[in-house]
Amino acid sequence: METRDAVSKDVLAGKLEEARERTRFLLGPVSEEDLVAQHDQIMSPLIWDYGHIANYEELWLLHKAHGKVLSKRELYDMYDASLHPREERPSLNLLNRKDAELYLDAVRKAVLEMLEDADLDGDDPLLKDGFIYELIVQHEYQHNETMLQTLQLKRGEGYKPEPRVELPSGRAPEREMVPIPGGEFLMGTDDRAVALDNERNAHAMDLPGFLIDTTPVTNAAYLRFVEDGGYERPKLWSPAGWEYIKEERIDTPMHWYQPEPHSWWTERFGFDEPLNPAAPVVHVSWYEADAYARWAGKRLPTEAEWEKAASWDPDTGTKRLYSWGDEAPTPAHANLDQLAFGAAEVGAYPEGASAYGVLGMIGDVWEWTCSDLYAYPGFEAFPYREYSEIFFGPDYKVLRGGSWATRPGAMRNTFRNWDYPIRRQLFVGFRCAKSG
Repeated sequence: METRDAVSKDVLAGKLEEARERTRFLLGPVSEEDLVAQHDQIMSPLIWDYGHIANYEELWLLHKAHGKVLSKRELYDMYDASLHPREERPSLNLLNRKDAELYLDAVRKAVLEMLEDADLDGDDPLLKDGFIYELIVQHEYQHNETMLQTLQLKRGEGYKPEPRVELPSGRAPEREMVPIPGGEFLMGTDDRAVALDNERNAHAMDLPGFLIDTTPVTNAAYLRFVEDGGYERPKLWSPAGWEYIKEERIDTPMHWYQPEPHSWWTERFGFDEPLNPAAPVVHVSWYEADAYARWAGKRLPTEAEWEKAASWDPDTGTKRLYSWGDEAPTPAHANLDQLAFGAAEVGAYPEGASAYGVLGMIGDVWEWTCSDLYAYPGFEAFPYREYSEIFFGPDYKVLRGGSWATRPGAMRNTFRNWDYPIRRQLFVGFRCAKSG
């Protein structure tokens, strides 16, 4: 895999500034009323995210890295995600937009001053190679995507910033599934400048051969499952999944509806649109993905299978940073970076194919795997346990690949996301696999 260039303070400052510009762009069209409202119990009010971005930056880039404190303890407590679950956050005395803006600017001014004298070549593991600055940039990127999830759940007046990217048309794949030969590959990474703790350490994995879908499952394919009574056949579902969909009265993906027979529509950011049969299915839980795979005579891929199909180059015996190689993502490779405000049709990015010819593994929709979230061999929590370690165990399923709402700097073949198997607010779909 290509080695990363030496860190530049100017580059880090530029990343911090660009991330803030995007946050403000996304929240610019949002009314004051919608900023402070809790649009769903599983999401924070948008104004909490806004203040939290500033407080997290202060905590790590000022207090932890340089021993400098701007705020009182009460502010740290209010924006501490581990102290206040999302359902509590609307009742907190949160900063309003104007005060949050002032706080963001004050923190950033101090951060840039501290960056000038920061020793990025020393032994401090937070500062070395700019790790903590990269972490803060990725944190803001991740909250951008979380904000878009919240805006998708918002009721009332629609959210419609002007798309800045025109999506290409899809192309039907030549084959439904791609064979991935058995053998050893390198999973994870040893990178300590950008990668997060749960991505480490790199370790050899020896997998038997398997088949994986060439593209994510489309709306058209999933609709066949729906119309074949997939939500009414308990044998297709795990016991927990069947209990979940019955209790929640779920019979389609989130946001789907049928105004009249044989006509399917969906809602995107408060606006109605016909269901695009060629686009990947989105807003489905792990339980729904698992049931569909069983209906199709397949299964969900393991996390290791997904990463091998996405990252391994069998001709060179090396690992790629992205499915297409080590080149940074461009609009020719994948639908990332939020500015299309929706997923492209499958097969739209042939230049983004993996070495095996698997398409769409980066961008458009996150993809459920069948794997629980566990630590890799040699895992060490850094810089704090609450980032990853407290989530290890059977409660969370791993997602891979990012979505259209993921910033490019927060995505790579080794990046691991996770959530409860009931969650559907993510821009998430899936692809299937079969044992070879």
